[in-house]
Amino acid sequence: MSKTAFFDQAPSFSSSRLMKTYQPLPIRFVKGLGTRLWDQEEQEYLDAVAGVAVTNVGHSHPSVLEAITQQAGALLHVSNHYHNDWAEQLAYRLTKLTGMQQVFFGNSGAEANETALKLARLHAKRLGVDHPLIVVMERAFHGRTLGALSASDGLSIQAGFSPLLEGFVRIPFGDTIALETITSRYGERIVALLTEPIQGESGIHLPPPGYLKTLRRHCTSHGWLLMLDEIQTGLGRTGDWFAFQRESIVPDVLTLAKSLANGIPIGACLAIGEAAMLFSPGQHGSTFGGNPLACRVGCTVLDILERDALPAHANHQGQLLLTRLQEALREASHVRSIRGCGLMIGIELAQPCKHLMLEALEQHHLLINVTRDTTIRLLPPLVLDNNDLNILVDALRDLIV
Repeated sequence: MSKTAFFDQAPSFSSSRLMKTYQPLPIRFVKGLGTRLWDQEEQEYLDAVAGVAVTNVGHSHPSVLEAITQQAGALLHVSNHYHNDWAEQLAYRLTKLTGMQQVFFGNSGAEANETALKLARLHAKRLGVDHPLIVVMERAFHGRTLGALSASDGLSIQAGFSPLLEGFVRIPFGDTIALETITSRYGERIVALLTEPIQGESGIHLPPPGYLKTLRRHCTSHGWLLMLDEIQTGLGRTGDWFAFQRESIVPDVLTLAKSLANGIPIGACLAIGEAAMLFSPGQHGSTFGGNPLACRVGCTVLDILERDALPAHANHQGQLLLTRLQEALREASHVRSIRGCGLMIGIELAQPCKHLMLEALEQHHLLINVTRDTTIRLLPPLVLDNNDLNILVDALRDLIV
């Protein structure tokens, strides 16, 4: 069957048999290359979302395509009851990049965060804490599984799923006084702290300088695990390999996913020190986690990021994009804030702006994302060049001003 014939027979948007967990825009993409996507009508679009920070090295990268093709012809899956060279290699490279010691591979960011939560519970058991608490943040997002959802914040994503998992205490992101207060209140019941270095889903919120260092000192002095969710910020997005490296610290637990295999599902939970030794055989697992295909592509993505110096490129392009947007939107009084780090930028408006996603698509052939109703979130592929950047700024000026 030809591609055209296949899509002619595809269900209409209104008759889709997919569960209604999303409200997709009225378009179907059939091809991608670099920062560009094409729809069924062969119309070209600039992608400033990257699958929500997933396709960091761009769509259809030739090295990724080659890795997928070769591995698909060799071995897609083998049970974790056996050794897997590609999983071992990816784990080795991630520990070298991060300074961590051990890795567990799953299939998603939510699964990586579930692993981190289980490590915190085992840490509590080792300490003899019967009713442990994990400190989490207001406006946080850690995933949609029940544990990750319980650690997240927001009535809109939690509504209907009560009772949520117990054992979390929430403080404002970036507030060190609140951290001290909660420590005094709950004392030895607290065993871990989980946070994003930069909050992405809630609209690109950056902490004050030195915040991660403060968290590291506090967790160390109280015997807590410092657990960092770098699912969106990791692997070059913020202009460094990992956001925590900007403050020269190392967490006890680190979670990754999204861009690790540029669209092939994979998640990773890394740990160091005592946290790395908490699991014993049979306490955790994942049928597809660490499969040869995902791990080989993960190794290829690391090759590309390193060879093309994409973290440094993201830092340069992100600073340029932030400056250009501030200049272009200076006169727009309804722009409350433009903030970001690397190619992770949020434009907060004074009113809801979800309609701009469709307007950008239809009027400018541009993909953008709106989160928490009022913030335009920009997460373009890290290969964004100056021409793409100029197109993006011009389109946003037209949409916003």
